[in-house]
Amino acid sequence: MNTVAPPIALAKLAHQALARGKMALSLAHKNALQRVLSTIRPSNRSAPTIEPQVFEVLQQRIEALVDQDWRDGEAGVYPVELLFDDPWLDYLLTYPLLCLDSFMVWDRSQTGKVYDFNKSVNIKDYPGYYARNFHNQTDGYLSDNSARLYDLQVEILFSGVADAMRRRVLAPLKGGLVGMGRSPKILDIACGTGRALRNIQAALPDASLFGIDLSPHYLRRANENLRTLPNTLPQLVQGNAESLPYTDGYFQGITNVFLFHELPGRARQRIINESYRVLAPGGVCIICDSIQQDDVPVVTPMLQYFPESFHEPFYMDYQKDDMDGRMKDAGFDIVEHQTHFLSKYWVLKKPG
Repeated sequence: MNTVAPPIALAKLAHQALARGKMALSLAHKNALQRVLSTIRPSNRSAPTIEPQVFEVLQQRIEALVDQDWRDGEAGVYPVELLFDDPWLDYLLTYPLLCLDSFMVWDRSQTGKVYDFNKSVNIKDYPGYYARNFHNQTDGYLSDNSARLYDLQVEILFSGVADAMRRRVLAPLKGGLVGMGRSPKILDIACGTGRALRNIQAALPDASLFGIDLSPHYLRRANENLRTLPNTLPQLVQGNAESLPYTDGYFQGITNVFLFHELPGRARQRIINESYRVLAPGGVCIICDSIQQDDVPVVTPMLQYFPESFHEPFYMDYQKDDMDGRMKDAGFDIVEHQTHFLSKYWVLKKPG
């Protein structure tokens, strides 16, 4: 009779317990903070009623995501140890700062002051669509403090499975790179604080990694997060992905995680076009972003609430956008679609 080796069995139990613990902590934080903030300053908007069946579907989808995360680790897509790669000490030190900042986030969500930046920030250096307080977070993406809070904010928002959603790009990325050489060059567009690059490095330790982002503050944070990696440090560049500073066909792989819902349609198309240009023939591009309105219809009411609550001005346009059409117009072949929890994935190939 086949049995699971005890270390693997224990690791699986630990992974499941960790995932449930992060979900519980995230929910407790959101509920407690909502009560405190609503008491101090009652909201001028009523929250929508979410039907119980929506929560049941979300719970099923998050459990399926956690299970898939384990199976990919067990199958060797990435080391099982990556499932436990959470910066707990940093989160612990950051949490009080996040709670303090939440009062300003709440105030901004009630007043609509979404162009509220520190005087030291020169917003003229950035596209108009970018120079705003996304998520109502202080300084948007344009301060070191914002970059420090970001990873913990996103983990709480996604009930502790933000990294699990990021890791869903790894299996199709590795599969698409078969035959592309031992040391493929991979670009992560809008690399932010470097969490996606950290996952890619664990799955593809021989790859040459590159990242580009508009925010110098988030790139500085990415350098801090990536400097402990055992292999070569990824090459990070500040720049606008609408005009990538790389030659044609330079990369064998490209990833893009949670960017397109924060862009107007014209910028989405330009970045897709640029991704196609810098990808080598036969190369693979994996895009991860929010699910769209027809992907999981039962949660559509919640998706409609999201942009108003978190200041995502282009989210509803993204919801209805023909992303497949944009990718085909750029020249990509669409290999596959996937959805996991609240995220959607496109697996793209450049013909050749």
